[in-house]
Amino acid sequence: MAGRRRWSTDEILDAAAELLRTSDADSFSVRKLAAVLGTDSSSLYRHFRSKTELLRAVADRILLTAMEGYRPEGDWKQRITTLALRLREAFGRHPQLAATWGRYASSGTGSRLIMEEVLQALRESGLPDEEIPTHYHRIAVLIAALIASEAGVSTVSPTEHEQGMELFRVAVLGADPDRFPALAHFARDIHPLSADRPAAFEALLTTHLTHLERRGVGQGREKRT
Repeated sequence: MAGRRRWSTDEILDAAAELLRTSDADSFSVRKLAAVLGTDSSSLYRHFRSKTELLRAVADRILLTAMEGYRPEGDWKQRITTLALRLREAFGRHPQLAATWGRYASSGTGSRLIMEEVLQALRESGLPDEEIPTHYHRIAVLIAALIASEAGVSTVSPTEHEQGMELFRVAVLGADPDRFPALAHFARDIHPLSADRPAAFEALLTTHLTHLERRGVGQGREKRT
């Protein structure tokens, strides 16, 4: 009797990414993945010691995809912005994995490539070395939060979206002006969280980078080699 097929690490990650398209990190399990592959969990544990390690590896592949063909261009702000938009696009194709990335921090090659590029850009900004790790962390948290938030909206079904819109209209347009005077005043101009996400993404990132620049960070430190 022929033995079960031996799956490669890349094949396992491909199958895991596909399974995560229709589920999330909480409902995902090594057992379910093994069933999809027609094998048993023990064979997958030869490649990954735990579910968390597997999820980190899947998320890291998205980071690698985002870095494919990337070349640093422009000043430090443009480099970080371009990188953030690449990440947004990559996770936009795999929205279920966006929350996975935020929850299960990757330590693979993709993660290191992202970290290296952001750190290099910050070094060119003129920021003192002792401040770079702090600002790197803030930028990373901001980008991850924005991507996860946008991805969460994209996974909502049309029916759920319409229900949410109706609740929003009731809550905002029907606000009691005596109790909520400001809300009533701006009601027709307030938009739900799902509206115009791309513009909000870029505006928030630009605001943060401009804040660094205004602190004297981007005043032209000599480029390091």
